[in-house]
Amino acid sequence: MRQLFSEPPFRSSASGPPTGGVEAIADAALAAIRTRGTYRHMRVLDGMQAPSMRVDGRDVLLFAGSNYLDLAAHPELADAAARAARDWGCAAGGSRLINGNLSLHEQLEAELANFLGVESALVFPTGYQANVGVIPALVGPGDAVVSDALVHASIIDGCRLSRAAVHVFEHGSVEALEARLADVAPQHRRTLLVLDGVYSMDGDVAPLPAMLAAARRHGALVLLDDAHGIGCLGAGGRGSAEALGVELRDVDVLVGTLGKALGSFGAFVAGPAGLRELLVNTARSFVFSCALAPPQVAAAQAALTLLAREPWRRVRLQANAARLRAALAARGIATAPSRTHIIPVRIGDNDRTMTVAEKLLARGFYAQGIRHPSVPDGTARLRLTVMATHEDAQIDALAVAVAEELGAAEARP
Repeated sequence: MRQLFSEPPFRSSASGPPTGGVEAIADAALAAIRTRGTYRHMRVLDGMQAPSMRVDGRDVLLFAGSNYLDLAAHPELADAAARAARDWGCAAGGSRLINGNLSLHEQLEAELANFLGVESALVFPTGYQANVGVIPALVGPGDAVVSDALVHASIIDGCRLSRAAVHVFEHGSVEALEARLADVAPQHRRTLLVLDGVYSMDGDVAPLPAMLAAARRHGALVLLDDAHGIGCLGAGGRGSAEALGVELRDVDVLVGTLGKALGSFGAFVAGPAGLRELLVNTARSFVFSCALAPPQVAAAQAALTLLAREPWRRVRLQANAARLRAALAARGIATAPSRTHIIPVRIGDNDRTMTVAEKLLARGFYAQGIRHPSVPDGTARLRLTVMATHEDAQIDALAVAVAEELGAAEARP
């Protein structure tokens, strides 16, 4: 089983080393990317992240974001960030180990640990930095990582940096995991199982109880990246583990983000107290990075308060997701294996996928087309995401537009 990013995805396939400097290198690499049909450009968005925005100059409904609970523009988060900017400034001014460790950071980390029911938490500037920091801190040469085939790119790169042996198993398969652990664990000093809670391009949820049990049988540690589950799933918003009845203290390492459902910026690693101390001393992406800015920290604290006070957001988010899945299914459009607020519509062909995305944008719906290397080659798709504050009529209109544009795409030669 090949892992999604088994080869560097952006390296030029042109024969021979490019000559003539940076421009020549860029030209050769970009020519190869265009040939593969995976060239990307950044769209320009105006306004606050919300159900309605301006995208490339058009007023559209946004079905492509990760501001799932619509907290990014919430007045309480904005007020908390503004107060922090006035009282603490716009930057921490350095790394946590030199001059950037503010009491605000310590407060947020204590609140996160309390919210999750674990001993400690440590915040990182991004989720990417969290994963490339924590994995090499736990495993290295002589160790093994057992990885679901569809884990996030940041986990894959963390595994590469660790220099541990990486063994991939079929996505979501408990049987394949069991077989891989039985083969790998006895041969290595330490084994780490890495999983996503909610898979960001498919919207399915890891079968965590069974996978945790398999890891325990073979003495493996478990890292769960729940970037798309925290805030969105579970009775208290504690993510996929809570939704599946798993105590977070039974997960060795939890990685989460502050920049999706929580509407702020940054990420965290949570677990035993010793894990935090280890990361402070060994995680290079923590040690050698500036600390989160005070406004971001304060906004995340405000979001945690809102999670407890406004559970309707989680309920409405999942109701909206169910409505969109049902509306698409009624028109013969499959969205499997999604069970969450991330809803894939597989098309397969890169050009056709991006044409459908452009047609939807012209009709007032921003629904992003996703291609390799974000998903396996040949599985290009629309990645639809709902928010807690989308209205029923908006969701129904999107389903109609998707069905019509898919039909038109199939009719084109």
